[in-house]
Amino acid sequence: MKEFIKKVGFPRFIITVFLIALIVLAVYLNIPLSGLLTDMLVRFGMNAILVLAMIPGIQSGIGLNFNLPLGIIFGLIGALISIEFKLSGFLGLFLSILIAAPLAAIAGYFYGKMLNRIKGEEMTVGNYIGFSVVSGMCIFWLIAPFSSPELIWAYGGNGLRVTVSLESSIAHVLNNFLAFNIGNVTIPTGLLLCFALFAFIVWIYGRSNKGLSMIVAGSNPNFAMSNGIDVDKQRIKGTVISTVLAAIGIIIYSQAFGFLQLYNAPLYSAMPAAAAILIGGATLKKANIVHVIVGTLLFQSLLVVALPVVNVIAEGSMSEVIRTIVSNGIILYALTREEGETA
Repeated sequence: MKEFIKKVGFPRFIITVFLIALIVLAVYLNIPLSGLLTDMLVRFGMNAILVLAMIPGIQSGIGLNFNLPLGIIFGLIGALISIEFKLSGFLGLFLSILIAAPLAAIAGYFYGKMLNRIKGEEMTVGNYIGFSVVSGMCIFWLIAPFSSPELIWAYGGNGLRVTVSLESSIAHVLNNFLAFNIGNVTIPTGLLLCFALFAFIVWIYGRSNKGLSMIVAGSNPNFAMSNGIDVDKQRIKGTVISTVLAAIGIIIYSQAFGFLQLYNAPLYSAMPAAAAILIGGATLKKANIVHVIVGTLLFQSLLVVALPVVNVIAEGSMSEVIRTIVSNGIILYALTREEGETA
């Protein structure tokens, strides 16, 4: 048993046992299992690309990218512009990504250059940069030159709403694409295929010469330099890819959620993504696609099942409390491990 737990990893074993116990309890409380399974698949697809954005950062040596809000801000801007021009469906979705990706790449480039000046403090500084960017954008949202009635406050005509509905634009475009039912469980095929596409791109890039150079630079900078690899350049490259994936990830998340959330909403978006990839078995030096899939599935499934079970038992919502405990607890646990040790 000890060997099995050691192989699986203590955090994953505990969370899996807790998740199974919650599912059994949900069945006992007559909570429809089909609805829970559907929600697990949807939440997995919603969050997986944001978790995927952690891989280039870890592989390039900057560690967990706690500055995901930087990319998320540009994803939101891309989606807002597509709504301003009354674009909807796949056209609106693709245009949102086409606008957001280059903006995020430029921001990621300059953020990567800054990280090269503060080596060893990337995660701490990234956290504060993320908070600063989100706070600064709160001013921008109030003065942004958008005029669509769907975006601005109903009174006064100035400033963007806190929550913008995507019902008339890109809501559930991917969720409904090729969706089908198995019994009462709905499979959001488009959403899952979208994650599979980006996961494949990241996977294939990691096996290219450029991807391998980035991984070597991140895992052993001295060895990389002795082989003529520009470590600083590889770190910038990883930061750019991570920021672009964050911008795309929030667009995919928002279309599944049905709303854009502005102002302070992106503030703590990096914490669940960091927790998920650590739960999946990633370290501060090593991460791959399997860690993303396992971690996102466990983390999001736990939240999906815990909410209705706790609501029935305690007659109140404790989902946010559980999310905070799990995400912050697993990050704290991982950061206390020795460098390179699996959480």
